[in-house]
Amino acid sequence: MPGDRLSAAAEPTTAFDKIWNAHLVKTLDDGRDLVFVDRHILQETTSAPAFDGLERSRRRVRHPELTVATQDHIVSTEPGRDERSNPVGRELLDLMRSNSDAHRIRIFGVDDPRQGIVHVIGPELGLALPGCLLACGDSHTSTVGGLGALGIGVGTSEVEHVLATQTLALTRPRNMRVRFEGTVGPGVTAKDLILRAIGQLGIAAGQGCAVEYAGDAIRALPVEARLTLCNMSIELGARLGLVAPDETTIEYVRGREFAPAGRDFEQAAAEWRSLTSDAAARFERDFVVDCAAISPQVTWGTSPQDVAGVDECVPDPAGFGDAKRRDLAAAAIRYMGLEPGMKIEGIPIDVAFIGSCTNSRLADLEAAATIVRGRRVAGHVRALVVPGSTSVRHAAEALGLDRIFRDAGFEWRDAGCSMCVSVNEDVVPSGARCIATTNRNFENRQGPGSRTHLASPAMVAAAAIAGRITDLRKGSGT
Repeated sequence: MPGDRLSAAAEPTTAFDKIWNAHLVKTLDDGRDLVFVDRHILQETTSAPAFDGLERSRRRVRHPELTVATQDHIVSTEPGRDERSNPVGRELLDLMRSNSDAHRIRIFGVDDPRQGIVHVIGPELGLALPGCLLACGDSHTSTVGGLGALGIGVGTSEVEHVLATQTLALTRPRNMRVRFEGTVGPGVTAKDLILRAIGQLGIAAGQGCAVEYAGDAIRALPVEARLTLCNMSIELGARLGLVAPDETTIEYVRGREFAPAGRDFEQAAAEWRSLTSDAAARFERDFVVDCAAISPQVTWGTSPQDVAGVDECVPDPAGFGDAKRRDLAAAAIRYMGLEPGMKIEGIPIDVAFIGSCTNSRLADLEAAATIVRGRRVAGHVRALVVPGSTSVRHAAEALGLDRIFRDAGFEWRDAGCSMCVSVNEDVVPSGARCIATTNRNFENRQGPGSRTHLASPAMVAAAAIAGRITDLRKGSGT
């Protein structure tokens, strides 16, 4: 990355602007900024058309050494799977491997111990670093903001542009800040913080913005929790989200496979420490979320902003002031098969899914296993755990977490996106109700006619045991 340009600005500057300015190549005539991309990660569903475009224009990959590929979205998660296990995905997986080989791009296929969900392996392997600009053909690239990086999710044409030029032409996002103030209560996680923010501010609050998450509650979070927070910046409407790097970040990065080492690491760390917003830096939008008012959150509708505390009720659409919001809430409640005034705690579930780029890291699995240990999944519930990477799976198995989940009746599967996108065998049946650690609860997201409630890993685990949405703060979760 162009770290030698990360110098202090003459006027108060945000962390986002410091990093963006360091990557600015030029401002184009149309007002967009051309920025350099430090790292580009490919996934199979958006890379194939991009390579087709390169072939048609007879262009080569400009910097293959700065690009890596992983197989994650369309892979089977069946234990012992290979590239042929999901018939629907065979063509795309074959194309990713052949295109990567042809262009000398490193690929982490299903047979590689470094394979996993793109937004999990980026931080895990040190491909994403504080102060870097990372692009990927997936909207939740914002995840790496938890390291103080700029994660830019791009479309297929932009994937092709990065492959050909190692740059992106983008409208510069505006600065926005969300400060989480107050003491976080029992059972409340990073997932609950971001869901509460989305519910409070709305899914359009961050439109056109880079959101910095700040406040004592954020500084107290470990990096894995910050990754969860930044992952759902897209659900806030933002282009990206970030937490300014600090000593917690630096220690997380130290020793990662693709991170600098030795003297190079110490020099980089000195630069990373400077990537904080100056005290007088101006934010165009600035919000405060009261952490003391947050209970474990569960969505009730078909948008992440349709969310409430587990100790609350499904709202009456008539209570929303905006007519469009009333209509959307009423439609969401109908789709979900709920009734206004129904208590969220006690809603029965059919499926419990722990996984996705939002909550599939080792700390997430440990939190869920704490709830599950020594207990059994309700007889009518299908429950599955899908680690976010092969490395996470191995680490969890070394700790015996797989045995805890299996003994409780959970399926323990191989790494991949799984039920989040339902483009493999992991699908919620029509009309069935799933509680999931994913980031989207849209209509049909987990399968045609599926109904999805978003929650934290511990809340999903508690619901799997109880067979219904339950408040884990009450002890047993049953």
